[in-house]
Amino acid sequence: MSYFAAAVVRDEGGWAAAEVNLRGATDVDEVADRLRDVEPDADLSLLFVEADDAYLVILRLDEGEDLRVFGSDSAYAEESRLGALLVGDLKASVTGFDETDEPRSSAAGSEDDNEQPAVDPEADPVGDADLLADLGISTQRLLALCTHEGMLPADVTTEVCQILGCAEEVEELRGV
Repeated sequence: MSYFAAAVVRDEGGWAAAEVNLRGATDVDEVADRLRDVEPDADLSLLFVEADDAYLVILRLDEGEDLRVFGSDSAYAEESRLGALLVGDLKASVTGFDETDEPRSSAAGSEDDNEQPAVDPEADPVGDADLLADLGISTQRLLALCTHEGMLPADVTTEVCQILGCAEEVEELRGV
């Protein structure tokens, strides 16, 4: 299973991004150590792990401590060793949609089928969906992004990074 892992770190100078190699990591704590190594003095460190255009995991460290993890779908733990390492210990599914936040499918008989994508009924987000709330991305917004059918992990990462103000740094890593 292929993956892309982008760390974005913020300190008094602003945002910086670096690609992180997760090969050989033995547990989520080792992944957190690799995230810390990107910028040991960072106020905030985020790691976006996108796998096979299907799964997204976000890890967060505040001042190098208090690891928080969110996964877009618990199935990732069953699909790969890296998935099991990152989200295998996250037991509780995440809920948090308010009725007003759920994407609405177009009305029957509507000629415009592109209004909003339908919610992916197979997605089972796990972990701390509130990990970006203080940065302007509510639990409901993160869940809506991750469960929109047709929304790729790279699309979610880009949207989140645009809100945070570090999209350009991540896109440079992609070579876009």
